[in-house]
Amino acid sequence: MGRAFEFRKARKLKRWGNMAKTFTRLGKEIVIAVKAGGPDPNSNPRLRMLIQTAKSENMPKDNVERAIKRAISKDTDTDYKEIQYDGYGPFGIAIVVEAATNNNTRTVANVRSYFNKAGGSLGTTGSLDFMFERKSVFKIKTPQGLDLEEFELEMIDYGVDEVFAEENEEGVQEIVMYGAYDSFSKIQNYLEEKGYEILSGEFERIPTDQKEVTAEQRESIEKLLEKFEEDEDVQRVYHNMKEE
Repeated sequence: MGRAFEFRKARKLKRWGNMAKTFTRLGKEIVIAVKAGGPDPNSNPRLRMLIQTAKSENMPKDNVERAIKRAISKDTDTDYKEIQYDGYGPFGIAIVVEAATNNNTRTVANVRSYFNKAGGSLGTTGSLDFMFERKSVFKIKTPQGLDLEEFELEMIDYGVDEVFAEENEEGVQEIVMYGAYDSFSKIQNYLEEKGYEILSGEFERIPTDQKEVTAEQRESIEKLLEKFEEDEDVQRVYHNMKEE
């Protein structure tokens, strides 16, 4: 088991515990995918993946269909832009915030305010890229009789560098794969061609090094992270604080 596995295990169930927030996040990503590649999942692999992810997150089919309809409407409120904000929280913790917003002026003002009130500071976009490794992450339903070692060897040729099994909230065994950021399409295509049941596919940022903090410091940092995650424009938040 590698670094990505340990990082995932520590963060499991923390980041998107709120179902409504999860549905909002996925809805925005579906809108963005439709605007970029069209409403037909057969010809839009990113949309196809998001629909599958929504299904595995128990997002109602009606919500998915509404998001697709909103994307092809002339509603300017759905003109979301994906934006990254980099900054330092209290005690020198690096934080990367990914947002999908239709009003960057509002979003950047909010993000800066959260940093400032916590004693941190907003930096320039991309300034913390060197502290995080971007990864493609896929989850598939564990096929009956799968040999995990053989499967990992098979997936190495498609850009996967870490494979492990874990149990989801329903007690179902899943296979999780971490691979190169630019191998996302290659991995997705191969899994689809081979008939594996893909549960989700997304990108994550893994810190290259995690920083130790005291219990008191952790409490302060987590309050800031909660502020970000409560913001409707924020999609994901990453940090390099070592998990408990």
